[in-house]
Amino acid sequence: MTESIIHLRPEFFDSKERMLVENGALTASAFRYDSGVAALRLRNDRGEMIMLPFHGQQIWSAHFGGRNLTMRSMFDEPQNTSDYVRNYGGFLLHCGFTAMGVPTAQDHHPLHGELPNATYQQAWLVLGEDEQGAYIGLGGRYQHTVAFNHNYTAEPLVKIYAGSSLMHVSLVCRNLKRTPMEYMYLAHVNFLPVDNSQLVYSAHVTPQTVRVRRSIPSHVTYTPNYLAFLNALGEKPELHHQLKPGLAFDPEIVFGIDYSADTDGWAHTLQVHPDGNADYIRHRPDQLPVGVRWICRTPDQDAAGINLPATAEPEGYTAEKAKGYIKELAGGAEWRCDYVMGTLGTDEAAAVAAHIGQIVAG
Repeated sequence: MTESIIHLRPEFFDSKERMLVENGALTASAFRYDSGVAALRLRNDRGEMIMLPFHGQQIWSAHFGGRNLTMRSMFDEPQNTSDYVRNYGGFLLHCGFTAMGVPTAQDHHPLHGELPNATYQQAWLVLGEDEQGAYIGLGGRYQHTVAFNHNYTAEPLVKIYAGSSLMHVSLVCRNLKRTPMEYMYLAHVNFLPVDNSQLVYSAHVTPQTVRVRRSIPSHVTYTPNYLAFLNALGEKPELHHQLKPGLAFDPEIVFGIDYSADTDGWAHTLQVHPDGNADYIRHRPDQLPVGVRWICRTPDQDAAGINLPATAEPEGYTAEKAKGYIKELAGGAEWRCDYVMGTLGTDEAAAVAAHIGQIVAG
């Protein structure tokens, strides 16, 4: 394995897009949105993603296989804010790490924690080759230090490979304190829904293993039809498997899912489109034991979080503590997670769907 690292600085980014690296079909160019947020465009021969190197290391948008993968939101470009709902529309947001989810009256953490819009102190490009081929990617480091409370670093890395429409993500968090810290994490991956797609995933589907969230956050307004849909899903969660345009995902539906993994430790989720192509994500339940599904289909926002791999359900610190979902990281220790997402062609999608069937049957 060989790898080159190019350290990035904020002054590399201005209103004119400029090429930073070019290696065959793998390229990286830098620009700055009108909002002031620095952005990095990473391309291969199958598509591109735009990442925010100093702003949460979000994947702001992803286009692969000739189509947009990213949810429709109310934002045309990322906003220079740490407020979650004032900058919501990216393809991937890291959520956590001291807490995540929707805070209740008993909680004091911000919505989905400090990571989504964290200001990264360091960012770097990676360019190299490993057993999967040539790749280009973005990594960085954010240090979160609060006297008498927390001191940790988060180091995400996102890579794309030549000839592939998949994005490979890892995150390593290190507890810099000598005492243990509690932690929570959720990978908020927001695909664009495709009408009449089918959700296929490696979980046994029962009301106990695919649990619809019955509690309704304070920022959500709803109708009687919404409550009726929630009650129906509580008894038959499979009713949401086909994304029919008329289903009441307004304002949102959330599930907690118990996934089963294959012999290599991976769990799989597909949004299979009517034409046979698919959106795809795989994760490791030994790292991220809770699958969260978030679907929001309104006139202003359209998103299919077909699986948001997580350490807990998204009900906020207090509720998840009561469920026993809060994890603990020893002083000086580190925690890592890995997941892969992107698009699959018809043959690849059919093969993964068959593999999912074998996992569930086994």
